[in-house]
Amino acid sequence: MIENRKILITGGCGFIGTSVAEKLVDSNEIILYDLNLKNNAFGFSKLVGHPNVTLVEGDILDSEKLRECMKDVNIVLHLAAIVGVQNVLHQSLKTLETNFQGTASVLNSLPDDGIERFVYLSTSEVFGSNAYCVSDNDNSNFGSTDEGRWCYAISKIASEHLVQAYNREKGLPTVIIRPFNIFGPKRVGDHAILRFIYWAIHDNQLIIHGNGEAIRSWCYIDDFCDAIISCLEKPEAIGHSFNIGNSRNTLTMYELAKRVIQLCNSRSTSIFKAIDYSDVQIRVPNTLGAYRILGYEPKVEIEEGILRTKAWYEEHFPQMDISFFGE
Repeated sequence: MIENRKILITGGCGFIGTSVAEKLVDSNEIILYDLNLKNNAFGFSKLVGHPNVTLVEGDILDSEKLRECMKDVNIVLHLAAIVGVQNVLHQSLKTLETNFQGTASVLNSLPDDGIERFVYLSTSEVFGSNAYCVSDNDNSNFGSTDEGRWCYAISKIASEHLVQAYNREKGLPTVIIRPFNIFGPKRVGDHAILRFIYWAIHDNQLIIHGNGEAIRSWCYIDDFCDAIISCLEKPEAIGHSFNIGNSRNTLTMYELAKRVIQLCNSRSTSIFKAIDYSDVQIRVPNTLGAYRILGYEPKVEIEEGILRTKAWYEEHFPQMDISFFGE
């Protein structure tokens, strides 16, 4: 059990940050450090007004502010990053600066002692466009530097090397996690399952980018948070990198759209929209390493996860920004 700890979460007001904070907040002091304190998952969480939560509006490139927040901190979850394909394509320089230099800034701001665990959230995209049953130590693979899409993966793998160097050379107790398509309640902003559910419950056409043959493995947020907490609890996790996802929930994007339509009892149909950028064709994790060390076993099947997410979205759509759903 993680209790009586002071935990700093960068990017803490986002989907994953708030979800894991909700599981830790009753027994720990939580600092949510984020550049954006509005229009995100935090406003929909039970963390609002909680006496154990401190909100800090700040940039991870601001080392001075980070150092102030790091005082007496025991655990750091570094989740902050530029994410989203469109953001990366249009802000490549900002992506590289924020994701890599930001990680360096966070690491350089750590106190000299007292850190019991440093968890870094990387990405499954470090394995490139064809990642089938990739294990934790498989080689990374990237596309051409002429394609802006891959600067996100490059920034993440460079940060992984930096985190591992801190572990090897400075003894920092680090863990690296690579998420594979996490979904669930409180995930706001541009996201495939959110779009599909919104269109389906309104009987609108579901727009699938590409030809629908891209393959993804979908992991429900509660399973993912269980893995993060295991990384905090188990000393055996230190120094390791883990692929976290649910290979049993593997579907093509077209199959996912059909499943959402069915579960929403919708009259919607699907249409396909060509894309002009590189895409990941297949992304399926091998989580044997996480099972052996963390005891990680995802429990939520895709149908149950979609139904839970649909119920949450239907309740909260009136409060959400849905301006991009018509694109």
